[in-house]
Amino acid sequence: MIRGFLILKNRRRIEAIFKYGLRMKALQDLEIFVRTVESGSLSATARALDLTPAAASAALKRLEAELQVALFVRSTRSMRLTGEGERFLVYCRVALDALRDGQVALSSERQMIRGSLQIAMPSDLGRNVLLPWLEEFAAQYPEIRFRLHLSDRVADLYRQPVDIAIRYGEPADSNLIALPLAPGNRRILCASPAYLARAGIPVMPQELAQHACLCFMTGEDVHDRWRFRRGAERVVVRVRGGHVANDGDAVRRWAVSGLGIANKSNLDIADDLAKGRLVRVCPDWEGETTPLFLVCADRRLLSPAVSLLRDFVQQRCQALLGA
Repeated sequence: MIRGFLILKNRRRIEAIFKYGLRMKALQDLEIFVRTVESGSLSATARALDLTPAAASAALKRLEAELQVALFVRSTRSMRLTGEGERFLVYCRVALDALRDGQVALSSERQMIRGSLQIAMPSDLGRNVLLPWLEEFAAQYPEIRFRLHLSDRVADLYRQPVDIAIRYGEPADSNLIALPLAPGNRRILCASPAYLARAGIPVMPQELAQHACLCFMTGEDVHDRWRFRRGAERVVVRVRGGHVANDGDAVRRWAVSGLGIANKSNLDIADDLAKGRLVRVCPDWEGETTPLFLVCADRRLLSPAVSLLRDFVQQRCQALLGA
């Protein structure tokens, strides 16, 4: 009650203390002043704060110079507060207590799983895999709010209003923070049973040249060179025919509809494979690795909520891939 009254009654003087404190190194000068009053000894204060007596003395001199008053009357054997020092002590304690309360409040808030997360994610994975997972996560943590950016264009984490991105492939920018979600994920050749019944089942990747292949593109770059390996063998096939889209979800839907063969991330089509909507083609051959990462521009964005979300998605990816 008294503390609140002092703050309200002396708002301008408290604000001046805060402004002064913000110019000091971690408010240490104010802390030294209060501790010296409480202990009655500058040397004891220096020892408690792991400082030299000279450094503690310099802090008090800086404080007096800033306030333009003498806070202590010093002698070779003792030091006592001046009248100005006694008045300042009241406000100084209030200010420091308020700052400590603020630090505790901020620390507690950081530990709470709440707030808004802006997440960029690929179209197909976002709509058909991540969206149900995020709904499940939000049910566990109802104070979380999502703002989702679903697009197969790579989000610029420095310019766009995005906290984190969930994307395929390790970012080329080494300044970005990339945490693995599904490092062993691969591309898989797949087609619908209807298409394979109509066009035949390729056994070797080279046979794809005789099939309608469904390609993904970024900008004007069509990803029509598909890479495979089997043991020591390596094969690169230039595919043609079929449809091209800059949206991964469209490519998957075309494959399910029987329009051709797609080369999709295992994560994108795991449910389609499990339910028979798609069938794996050339199962003896492995497609390219396409690891999934959680990416952000600064480690300070890895809040407790983001860390929990990362663990949650990582576990779901492992379960989906049977890892």
